[in-house]
Amino acid sequence: MSDETVRPLRLGFLYPGHSAEDDYPTMAAMLDPSPDVTLVHTSVGEDAHRVDALLDLGGPDRLAEGAAALGSVDAVLWACTSGSFVFGWEGARGQVEPLAAQMGVPASSTSFAFVEAIRALGVERVAVAATYPADVTAAFVEFLGAAGITVVASDAQDVITAAEVGTFGADRVLDFVAAGDHPDADAVLVPDTALHTAAVVEQLEATLGKPVLTANIVTMWEALRIAGGLGSIESATGLGTLFAHR
Repeated sequence: MSDETVRPLRLGFLYPGHSAEDDYPTMAAMLDPSPDVTLVHTSVGEDAHRVDALLDLGGPDRLAEGAAALGSVDAVLWACTSGSFVFGWEGARGQVEPLAAQMGVPASSTSFAFVEAIRALGVERVAVAATYPADVTAAFVEFLGAAGITVVASDAQDVITAAEVGTFGADRVLDFVAAGDHPDADAVLVPDTALHTAAVVEQLEATLGKPVLTANIVTMWEALRIAGGLGSIESATGLGTLFAHR
């Protein structure tokens, strides 16, 4: 058997700034076989959950510069939700298509990862528990609507910076996600890659009694999906319903 046959998948993540990037090696270690994770921190102008700042955050020059530092990978993910959905459906496509062309491998973003995960689970109605201000949360709801996904409730925590979100402990995550649930929702979405969720997603699901799709969980899943690696995963201990469904 050749080395090429047995080598692990190489997953590349473009991650803005520094908040919850340690979720990615944590998730990789929870998978068997474990993929190789390369994470590049893309540049940040202003750390703010504000539309103008987010449009700058996801600008083509920042993404291209980050991708150039990835090296050889099998898939590349723009690991940012708000910095993709604020561009709208076509604008978000306009982010990932140049990445795919630049790297010569499949590319996606966290916003598209949510859509693909929802479709994979066959979910029809969702609730959104967001760390963002109300206007940014509304933009995520609009993005989901463009994909035909029904949002029955949305809750905005009005946290301005990713740096603050990265400090949330497990209890705070559990509290605000539970508060954002709705009895008519088949699943709860938690759209912020700045939030540490790898260690708590199964506790969230046990508490709410339904799937909880968090930004970092769906981003890792999407990277494996577009790299063609989901079928080779033998176990995904602690990563919740989405990975159990694979």
